[in-house]
Amino acid sequence: MKGSMMRAQSEAAMGDKDRDALREANTANPEAGHMLVGFRVLGVRVHAVQIPQVAMLLENWIAEPARSRYVAVTGMHGVMEAQRDASFREVLNAADCVVPDGMPLVWLGRWQKFALKRRVYGPELLETFCQTTGAKYRHFFYGGIAGVASRLADSLEQLYGIQVAGTYSPPFRLLTEAEDREIAAMIRAAAPDILWVGLSTPKQERWMYAHRSGLGVPVMVGVGAAFDIHSGRKKPAPRWMQEHGLEWMFRLIQEPRRLWRRYLVYGPEFAALVLLEILGLKKVR
Repeated sequence: MKGSMMRAQSEAAMGDKDRDALREANTANPEAGHMLVGFRVLGVRVHAVQIPQVAMLLENWIAEPARSRYVAVTGMHGVMEAQRDASFREVLNAADCVVPDGMPLVWLGRWQKFALKRRVYGPELLETFCQTTGAKYRHFFYGGIAGVASRLADSLEQLYGIQVAGTYSPPFRLLTEAEDREIAAMIRAAAPDILWVGLSTPKQERWMYAHRSGLGVPVMVGVGAAFDIHSGRKKPAPRWMQEHGLEWMFRLIQEPRRLWRRYLVYGPEFAALVLLEILGLKKVR
């Protein structure tokens, strides 16, 4: 019932052309998101959803755990990583839901006639889900530097009364096969309903893709910076910067050495490639 209601709400504001494009976008993964609708950006499928829809979708999947599903919270950075690595594009397009976490994707969605009022900001999605569901589900937090996952869990438990199934911050290096098996066994034993992953893009999406069949978790969501923000380790950009596509400037000022390439190289390149695609001068792969 919930899936039908969400589908009806999503399609109500669309014309025939939009519905056809959306159905085409879902052909590659017909089970994804109970026929979510979306659009493509440089060969990457992005679903035209907002936070309330995504929260409802997560609950639907937890209630119907036929298989593990994963959500990619993606912006310009993820799309550009997909241009450089075809295998990562496959990881994104295999996701059960790819949400527009970034105003450039929201603007492109609006240009294609989708009623996207705001972006699906990872930290806000995490907080909204915990706030609206409270103690209903068991949460596991995987990611962040040492201690961040546990601080995040403690904070959300105190604020919203969530059930914490477990936390783990992996070492900042490539895991051995034995370590990976131990972590997977730990998560399976904790039996969470939802697994929040904070490893940053593209690492978190690759991790979810690689582990989608072996953890027994109904839903995995890659929320990246949410771990640092909700644990108190970093401050979020002011709301007005987020809503006007200026968060990149705030983050660049905070971490210039780590993020300069993402925003000063990938950003202009993304704009150029999108323009070429719109003009029909770039072949979509």
